[in-house]
Amino acid sequence: HGAAFERVGRTGHNANEWIVVAVARAPTGSWLDSLGASQIAVLIGALLLLGFAIANLRSSQRELREAALTDSLTGLSNRRSLVADLENRDPSAQYLLLLFDLDGFKAYNDSFGHPAGDVLLARLARKLDMAIKVEGSAYRMGGDEFCVIAAVGVDDVERIEAIATAALTEHGDGFSITASCGAVLMPTETADSSEALRKADQRMYARKSSGRASAARQSTNVLLTLLSERSPELGVHLGEVAELCEATGEKLGLPEEEVGHLLRAAALHDIGKAAIPDEILDKPGPLEASELAFIRRHTLIGERIVGAAAALTEAAKLVRWSHERVDGAGYPDGLTGHGIPLGSRIIAVADAFDAMVSGRPYRPSVEVPAALAELRRCAGTQFDPDVVAAFETVVAERREVLVGV
Repeated sequence: HGAAFERVGRTGHNANEWIVVAVARAPTGSWLDSLGASQIAVLIGALLLLGFAIANLRSSQRELREAALTDSLTGLSNRRSLVADLENRDPSAQYLLLLFDLDGFKAYNDSFGHPAGDVLLARLARKLDMAIKVEGSAYRMGGDEFCVIAAVGVDDVERIEAIATAALTEHGDGFSITASCGAVLMPTETADSSEALRKADQRMYARKSSGRASAARQSTNVLLTLLSERSPELGVHLGEVAELCEATGEKLGLPEEEVGHLLRAAALHDIGKAAIPDEILDKPGPLEASELAFIRRHTLIGERIVGAAAALTEAAKLVRWSHERVDGAGYPDGLTGHGIPLGSRIIAVADAFDAMVSGRPYRPSVEVPAALAELRRCAGTQFDPDVVAAFETVVAERREVLVGV
């Protein structure tokens, strides 16, 4: 029943306080009964929209959680998911943590482009996921790094590693993809997930560096033997240039890996001359225009020869541009300034210096001071001034072993 009241206060004729209450005789219907059909329809629609919004919000939150834990390119769990799984694992159970980095993927990207590289990553991820699904879980750490967690015994380590490595291996026309691996047994070696990842990362890169160095060294030695058989004098020249380049690269603060590429490129930068006839290479007088054009092809030939070994892909690029000039007047591509890789700029200086102090069929050798003066004279046009300055420091430190001193 509807009810109402009003307080009646004191007045001049009334000394009391009163509350007057009135109650309806008939019962009052619910608030819904007071609504019309159109109002009820609006209310039902509003409730449906509210329910849909709540369901959509929950779905979006679920998708966001999944996206935060999933790699968008491959569909594998990502690094955040890996860390969570490591933290939530059964501490009494033994797990194998495998970290992988693809070998040859950068060369694949450079040759076929990043879209093709993404397709390859997705394909390798599917292969890895299928290969170890029964054994454990696969993750993409980012870039070309993958990870596997498997609950295994000590005797299963090599087997699981072999299965996962095979899944991340692919060969085709003009490319070869393999994987370097670092393995850690948890909690046998460490129970801390961060420490386990650090150990696996160190072991992976140690194996990767060892494999790269071995393959690159073997390929370089084969090609240097070829050069020495073809021209003993050229072999000596390349060896001396390589030593000077290595010292200059270190002086300029090149990372260790880049110094390795530089050393191999310097040792092989003239290998293309193996395809040049002796009568042109050993000609005592000036070369004719056609002969000079033939000579200038040797960097392209050298790039093809060196690049045929997958471990020497980076060195091959330095070989191609080893005769460019900072003023753009070099060959084969007319690159300028810092558009020329630093390794190639270093080779250009060391090559010119060694050629001057060693002599050529068409001119006698010069003394070291005169050769350094010529480098300084050409700094800023033919050579990079910073490289020339670093090279002079190297020569000053090595004068007792240089030819012509």
